Amino acid sequence: MTKRLLAALTIISMASCKSGIQREPYQFPEGVKPPVAEIKPHVRDIHGDKVVDNYYWMYDYFGKGPDSTKVVDYLKAENSYVDTMMSGTKAFQEKLFEEMKARIKEKDESVPVFKNGYYYYTRTEDGKQYYKYCRKKGNLQAKEEILLDVDAMAEGHPYYAVTGYEISEDNKLLAYAVDEVSRRQYTIRVKNLETGETLKDAIPNTEGDPVFANDNKTIFYTSKNPVTLLSEKIKRHTLGSDASADVLVYEEKDKSNYIGVAKSKNNKHIFIYSQATMSSELRFIDASTPTAQFKSFQPRIKDVLYDVTPLADRFLIRTNLDAKNFRLMECPLDKTDVANWKEVIPHRNDVLLQGVEEFKDFIVLSERKDGLVKLRVRNLSNGNEHYVDFGEPAYAANFGANPEYNTTNLRYGYTSLTTPQSTYDYNLVTKEKQLKKQQEVIGGYDPKEYVTERTYATARDGVKIPISIVYKKGFEKDGKAPLLLYAYGSYGSSMDASFNSARLSLLNRGFAYAIAHIRGGQEMGRQWYEDGKMMKKKNTFTDFIDAAQFLVKENYTSKAHLYAQGGSAGGLLMGAVVNMAPELWHGVIAQVPFVDVVNTMLDESIPLTTNEFDEWGNPKNKDAYMYMKSYSPYENIEKKAYPNMLVTTGLHDSQVQYFEPAKWVAKLRATKTDNNLLLLKTNMEFGHGGASGRFDYLKDVALNYAFLLALEGITE
Repeated sequence: MTKRLLAALTIISMASCKSGIQREPYQFPEGVKPPVAEIKPHVRDIHGDKVVDNYYWMYDYFGKGPDSTKVVDYLKAENSYVDTMMSGTKAFQEKLFEEMKARIKEKDESVPVFKNGYYYYTRTEDGKQYYKYCRKKGNLQAKEEILLDVDAMAEGHPYYAVTGYEISEDNKLLAYAVDEVSRRQYTIRVKNLETGETLKDAIPNTEGDPVFANDNKTIFYTSKNPVTLLSEKIKRHTLGSDASADVLVYEEKDKSNYIGVAKSKNNKHIFIYSQATMSSELRFIDASTPTAQFKSFQPRIKDVLYDVTPLADRFLIRTNLDAKNFRLMECPLDKTDVANWKEVIPHRNDVLLQGVEEFKDFIVLSERKDGLVKLRVRNLSNGNEHYVDFGEPAYAANFGANPEYNTTNLRYGYTSLTTPQSTYDYNLVTKEKQLKKQQEVIGGYDPKEYVTERTYATARDGVKIPISIVYKKGFEKDGKAPLLLYAYGSYGSSMDASFNSARLSLLNRGFAYAIAHIRGGQEMGRQWYEDGKMMKKKNTFTDFIDAAQFLVKENYTSKAHLYAQGGSAGGLLMGAVVNMAPELWHGVIAQVPFVDVVNTMLDESIPLTTNEFDEWGNPKNKDAYMYMKSYSPYENIEKKAYPNMLVTTGLHDSQVQYFEPAKWVAKLRATKTDNNLLLLKTNMEFGHGGASGRFDYLKDVALNYAFLLALEGITE
């Protein structure tokens, strides 16, 4: 019998106190032996450096290797251990799940988007996990057409994802793509919207990006390598033919490049794009002549990125050519090489030009200054400009769905740590904005009950790191309150301050939540990204540690109540900071963590490896290998105390293979000197993004929150 200090979940009386919530230590089961992974020494010998890897045998490819049964048995044993150690929180997890689920409006409808004579929208129904994709012709009072009933399509599938919706120019056909495994290998299907028939055409192993040519019978798409999952080829499919006969129109020879295909907003061009971290190239044809040969817009140039926006009489080019933070240029429709590019908006040292949304008479630029997004409107006829006003200290703003070219209406999304996701329509002429929809939080939510802050920590090299913070009123900076610090810090992805209704379950129990906008993202411009990648990657980790120490120093929390969370490349961040500063955290959640950096980047058969040499480096080069090895979480586990940790992964993960966190946890178990919790939860049915249903993912969130709250002694 398992000995427990408490036979069941301790019911703790929650009452107001100076620091928010009273807490008493929660006792996890005692005497439970964690799984012990088998040791099979394997020697990695490269650059004269020999490293013994006792858990290399876990590199098993989904039941195809000799140790597949052992791997699955080990993952199941770890899951059983999680269930046992968290068994006392089972009722609490269910309560958290129901609490978070209850905030979601089950019967809901998206804001309709007008395109080519139809209003398109999705709607959800009570008790349903998925949605229905619908349209109405001409006006919103017209009869509804249900184009796809994903609730019905997903029946019987533990995972079901639909993407890539594409309507033909004659409005009669719908192309879409389905993934039933969670490996992001999509099969493209086509539905006749007049008859309701699903055509026999089925195109497997794609990126899920069908693009119709203007003839309504030709589809372009991106084909993937079935092993590495690299986007390797662009093919052309003619409706009614077998996918095996599809025509190859482009093949990418550089394995460090991602490729894809898209149609221009004005429907005049089809583009093939190829991009690595530091260079890109576009090819294009007239969308009305699908059998034409694709022409290079501008052959790739080392360290030069560019993307193209076609207008009626010229192309706009957003590029970092002699412009680290990007500038806007233009060229004639028939002379696209770099010699014909002319500057429209110059480079600015303090402003990152992120993107362009085009209309017949206007363009809108997405810029980033001081870590915040600005939307800049420019009249194409007279050059007059203005900015859209948002009015909050920390927020996220982005272009919404704007498929219509001939309009003066911009749709954009807006949210903050206290403002639910909101959809606005903005008149580019009158400057009037109209709130079309704001995410409804069922059960009552008053943003005035919560406080947001924007503050800055000083990194050890003097750089100022922005931090966005939210907490409920009554929170006091006395060092006694719990705080969860989140960050990502890779690929130039900016983690803006946004609302999450599930997060209220933490805030309402006394937690503060903070986002550290660390280097490796792009919040403060392109240099912010470049200073957190390749041979400067450690800045990402030290920035996070310095941000955490700042929050402790300023009494937002203390080491006894400080928690950290990150996923994927943010999971690498978690692995690095627990090695570098294990004493700083009371608990850490590492979701689908990229923690075996050296071994993964050495194996070019693993999905995404070659695409990311410009992000992490190629360990076949000695300097990159040694630097990577110096921070890789798996390589740097030491005999010392580590914080309480919950690690999650998915068996079908295509981005970070399950064996990375499995190996990491096994080595941690065998090496660490403490008795703190170390839990590995593997979802045996899903992949990188977790569950596909709109409620099921909350079960994972409930586990995460129960882990944090139990460590704080806040259990109900």
